[in-house]
Amino acid sequence: MKIQERLFHYKFTVRYSETDRMGYLYYGHYAAYFEVSRVEALRELGIVYKDLEDEGIILPVRTFNIHYKAPAHYDDLVEIQTRISQFSGARILFSFETYRSGTLLNTAEVELVFVDKATGRPCKAPQHVADLLEN
Repeated sequence: MKIQERLFHYKFTVRYSETDRMGYLYYGHYAAYFEVSRVEALRELGIVYKDLEDEGIILPVRTFNIHYKAPAHYDDLVEIQTRISQFSGARILFSFETYRSGTLLNTAEVELVFVDKATGRPCKAPQHVADLLEN
């Protein structure tokens, strides 16, 4: 389905507890940051993830790909730019670019699948969600 790409922004400061012995933001934390970023992007569109769960729809991750280019360090202000780049009715693809002071740190994609919580089977997104994603 055709969607109009929008750019969403999420900013955070790297905490000391999130760094490794090299002084880098530990690579595993990016998955959590991307989750926050995509939940907030959906919220900006009027889609509240908790409400989807209350409707019996969950969105498990199908694929997660990341390409690292430069590290973030303790106390860096980091910005994640998030796009919803594809929506098929049952799947949604988010694309991410992470920056520190204009320097590209990484790019990533996360694909999620709409799943009926009761059956555990893929399903189409609720119509109200599809309408918001397509407009």
